[in-house]
Amino acid sequence: MHLGNLRTALVSWLDARRQGGQWLLRLDDLDTPRNRAGAAASILDDLQWLGLDWDGAPVFQSQRRGLYASVLSALRRDGLLYPCRCSRRLLADISAPHGSLSVYPGFCRGLTPLWGPQNQRLPSWRLRLPPRPLVWQEQVAAEGHMEAAHQVGDLVLRRADGLIAYHLATAVDELALGISDVVRGADLWSSTGAQVAVMAVLGHSPPRYGHVPLWHDQHGHRLSKREGSQGLPGLRAQGLDPPGVIGLLAASAGLVTEGSRLSINELLQETHEIPAPICPTNE
Repeated sequence: MHLGNLRTALVSWLDARRQGGQWLLRLDDLDTPRNRAGAAASILDDLQWLGLDWDGAPVFQSQRRGLYASVLSALRRDGLLYPCRCSRRLLADISAPHGSLSVYPGFCRGLTPLWGPQNQRLPSWRLRLPPRPLVWQEQVAAEGHMEAAHQVGDLVLRRADGLIAYHLATAVDELALGISDVVRGADLWSSTGAQVAVMAVLGHSPPRYGHVPLWHDQHGHRLSKREGSQGLPGLRAQGLDPPGVIGLLAASAGLVTEGSRLSINELLQETHEIPAPICPTNE
């Protein structure tokens, strides 16, 4: 695990235990071509070594494809999906020279839906998202708010290669598993609107979110990808034991002073709330 993800897991675990709730572990392994052999086992080992125990069996999204497919079928039957044949290259060309296009312009929205292959290529499936405000509760920040039409747009829920899209799987899981609180990094704040949009179309309210600060060094710079990717093995190679790593992670989140050494249960006794995000935005 990237060190930033490991720290977020720590904060999430603390928040669940502080509230007397359950902490569920889900592995997002739907993107099969990108899965690395042994990655799931490594994640479980890292969490166990630190004492981050989870409730129930780990949930693997790859084992829930039937559930996601059922939701997709219901949305398509209700006329809420349409096929889209816009390629990434086309959308990138349209957005140039201003950079990445964040909201789909709706090129395929009004076309006659053709779901079969064309030129040996299947379409992606997009959600026909109606204009509406998307609102959600934040634990330690102002209420989240995004406009569906202008800030989210028609989302891809099934990719052209047949893989279920991240936003659909995540939203369905939160609802099906009865999740009350989601704690994750502040860099995922902008993804919340998309997931709340899917939940709204399914007729449900979203959970409460806590977007915690990203890891910054003493100079205010975000933890580099190289530093973070060393993960727990890199810290253990430096001679750190579980109390040392817990202290390091907690200190980086502002929960304890630097140089602290403590077990996960000792940290739980010392913390009362998750750290406030540095700069969540409602823009």
